[in-house]
Amino acid sequence: MKRKGASIIFVNTRNQVLLFLRDNKLEIPYPNMWDVLGGHLEKSETPEECIIREMKEEIGIELKDFNFLCEKEFTDRIEFTFWKFWNAEISKIRLMEGQKLKWFTREEAAATKLAYGFNEILEEFFLKVNKKSPAEPG
Repeated sequence: MKRKGASIIFVNTRNQVLLFLRDNKLEIPYPNMWDVLGGHLEKSETPEECIIREMKEEIGIELKDFNFLCEKEFTDRIEFTFWKFWNAEISKIRLMEGQKLKWFTREEAAATKLAYGFNEILEEFFLKVNKKSPAEPG
């Protein structure tokens, strides 16, 4: 049985997505690579419960009112991805895992090799949900 992951794409009104730079530790998968926020489901946890827990652990927020994007099967896992409009100022986010956060344009994200195959999911997000700049954040 494949492990399951949950991730979230935060997007701001400038049509940028929030990514984080993974720690530069050789003992972790994909060290020093940009990644989408999220993590692995714990036993008997739903993807929704997982992403709420992970956002509290990783950036110290109480995640509410987010949207389902897709369920995608990779060779190593099944990934459940969500998205949410969020105009956060990076300087005000308390990052508890990883080195730093950065807002990426669609083009910047596409030109960056992301951890865990997230380039594919980000492109799906831009094709399905965020074809142009959002009018008003939800």
